[in-house]
Amino acid sequence: MLTQIQFVKIPTSEALTYYTEKKLKKLTSKFEMIKAIDVYFKLEKDPKGEGKICEIECSIPGTKVFAATSQNYFEHAVKVAIAEIEKQLEKRKAVMMVY
Repeated sequence: MLTQIQFVKIPTSEALTYYTEKKLKKLTSKFEMIKAIDVYFKLEKDPKGEGKICEIECSIPGTKVFAATSQNYFEHAVKVAIAEIEKQLEKRKAVMMVY
């Protein structure tokens, strides 16, 4: 499985990279069908303070699963995005099991 973590127009953070990889490892151990995961971190000006964006694109056989979230902290954004990806993968796994 291939994992790419990119920081778009913001400085790279080793701590955030480690945290994200740790969370993704749990996800990939649960779903063996995952081929590749791309994670993008972005910063956006938001008056509410929720400008920390995490986008996750997960490649599985036949299609891709995508989730994006904007939160106060990148760590929370990762947690929410992975939860969304997990929901989508559960649905895909149920459909794939039928065939």
